[in-house]
Amino acid sequence: MSLDPENTLVMETTKGRVVIKLRPDLAPNHVERIKLLAREGFYDGIVFHRVIDGFMAQVGCPHGTGTGGSSYPDLAQEFNAEPHVRGICSMARAQNPNSANSQFFIVFDDARFLDKQYTVWGQVVEGMENIDRIKRGEPVRDPDSIVSLKVQADA
Repeated sequence: MSLDPENTLVMETTKGRVVIKLRPDLAPNHVERIKLLAREGFYDGIVFHRVIDGFMAQVGCPHGTGTGGSSYPDLAQEFNAEPHVRGICSMARAQNPNSANSQFFIVFDDARFLDKQYTVWGQVVEGMENIDRIKRGEPVRDPDSIVSLKVQADA
């Protein structure tokens, strides 16, 4: 599979490397936000604060609690028909559909009940076994983290 380096993320986690194919065709504004934050180093050192077995691993809160986001304004939803299945990357949000900011989750197993309610913006294409190894919990004790998240074109 040939990946566009400008639309590929390389995420080094405490469990290993993960490669994510970005989907600007589905959610152009969300992809731009993720790339902007990655390029600023926002995600480096941030923990996976909510990890539910058989469901998903959530990351992207600067406080490590699920209560925060970046200094940028929240994004308008870009809900799409892409199904929430294993390896999908989607934006976390509060009750307001237009409240996604920096937090996202990676789906472990089918979670089709989320379809068209959360913005899918990418998919893990390599290293999903490393996501599977992330420590579980709500909140997670001694959580795993993103060591670095970079746009492949910049690496």
